[in-house]
Amino acid sequence: METVNVHVVKNTPSRLLKRIEAGEKVIIARNGTPVAKLAPIEKRGRPQPDIFKGKIVLPDSFFDPLPEEELIVWEGDCDCEFCSTPTR
Repeated sequence: METVNVHVVKNTPSRLLKRIEAGEKVIIARNGTPVAKLAPIEKRGRPQPDIFKGKIVLPDSFFDPLPEEELIVWEGDCDCEFCSTPTR
């Protein structure tokens, strides 16, 4: 990892960016004292929306309506000591 002074960064930014795009990391120094590090951004792969297709199976009961006592808690109408939602 090379250290370059601010003067080099200001005078040859395109040349420096090409080196960074090629995978090089560069430390920027002011008066010989390291101040910052420039590094390439890691590219992410393409999103794969079907990555879990066929691996997760939900039972049919997953889509059944919730029981009334659970619905009350989800809707915030519960007045138990654990809920922070005020009752109506």
